[in-house]
Amino acid sequence: MKELLTIDHLRTFFKTEAGTVRAVDDVSLQIKPGETVCIVGESGSGKSITAMSIMGLIESAGGKVEGGSIQFQDRDLLKLSRNELRTIRGHEIAMIFQEPMSSLNPVLKIGEQVIEPLMEHQKLGRKAARKRAIELIKQVGISRAEQIIDAYPHELSGGMLQRVMIAMAISCGPKLLIADEPTTALDVTIQAQILDLLRSLKGESGMSILLITHDLGVVAEMADYVAVMYAGKIVEQGEVEAIFANPKHPYTKGLLRSKPIMNQLQDELYSIPGQVPNPLELTESCYFHDRCEQCMAICRTKQPALVPVGESQQAACWLYEEEKRYA
Repeated sequence: MKELLTIDHLRTFFKTEAGTVRAVDDVSLQIKPGETVCIVGESGSGKSITAMSIMGLIESAGGKVEGGSIQFQDRDLLKLSRNELRTIRGHEIAMIFQEPMSSLNPVLKIGEQVIEPLMEHQKLGRKAARKRAIELIKQVGISRAEQIIDAYPHELSGGMLQRVMIAMAISCGPKLLIADEPTTALDVTIQAQILDLLRSLKGESGMSILLITHDLGVVAEMADYVAVMYAGKIVEQGEVEAIFANPKHPYTKGLLRSKPIMNQLQDELYSIPGQVPNPLELTESCYFHDRCEQCMAICRTKQPALVPVGESQQAACWLYEEEKRYA
């Protein structure tokens, strides 16, 4: 099946007074039509910067794409003009941001914000756009849509605001929906409802989803394919069942081991030792080497490539080079 989106050797850096931060460093990833791909990793691993690079929003955040390509339906998004990208953003590719309260304009009514993409991309008149906005608000499970459309963001709960963000994102029938931590700061019940809503909308429209999260429970529930990021790089990727059943990279193993197990008493929760490296002090080594229980001499001096491991996984780890050497 032809890929909907192909990220190839993406490099997104931030220039600071202290030096260059390599926020996304040589990331490659593919998303097929109708597929849900999850990017998982700790805060600061480069998940959201990858999404913002796809959306063409990185320069407004002070960063710059230094290399690579992002192919969306045979178009390199990085080579499009601002106007060309504007016709795609919000229409063919839409994004749900992780903080709905700060993502919505506090001085505009909900209706004005849902109507805007409909008028911009669907070329609807204001009356038709308002009618469609009410339908969308109902579609995402908000009752009293006729009243909610005239409310301001501060009058709604976090869960309702997130549903409004989803309504805005799906308003133009995107082929790819990027959801950046869509359940952050929501209680467990509302989290489950939001994930059910995304799954339902995907089933109805056939759109692809790029879901960014640090929650392995969300990954297990939603993903077809998962990419694990650490310090700006993908260290492991593969089909979700394979990753959970048999993780290959020591970092992935640590993440899965850190997750509490239901109905099982644990004297102490496991945590990966050490800290994520300072992005200004990265060297030509495996970035995980000083936290890894299986660290070898080569890990401290040379960076491993992402290579096939098993039938449906790739991992960037020298352990597998050693296995090949002595096989």
